[in-house]
Amino acid sequence: MPDDYAPAAEEALEEARKLLAAGRPFHAHEVLEARWKTGPDEEREMWQGLAQICVGLTHIQRGNFSGAAALLTRGSARLGAYGSTRPYRLDLRALAVEADAVTTAIDEGNADAGSAIAAILTRLTPAPPRTLS
Repeated sequence: MPDDYAPAAEEALEEARKLLAAGRPFHAHEVLEARWKTGPDEEREMWQGLAQICVGLTHIQRGNFSGAAALLTRGSARLGAYGSTRPYRLDLRALAVEADAVTTAIDEGNADAGSAIAAILTRLTPAPPRTLS
């Protein structure tokens, strides 16, 4: 990433999704980290949490399961702090729960990078707009 890369929120999310879909979570982390460092202060925890989850996925790919669990847990905690808010239509609570599920799979010896990336990618997709019934 260039030092001066400052993606808009939607650009960062779209690029991170593409990189995760290509099996490149470390590169997705780089994009999300750029947004975390250049975005608004009130969103820093969210972007940092997303970046940490992607680094956790990278650690799974590399076989560093204890490092993966630590980063997934930190990222989940950061996202969990947002409660039920849905910035950029992201269900951060569901994303945090999914990161926790990957951590559980690590603890049980059942984690594999492909499944973990797919699970996180599914939750990184914007939720449909809420409707009142």
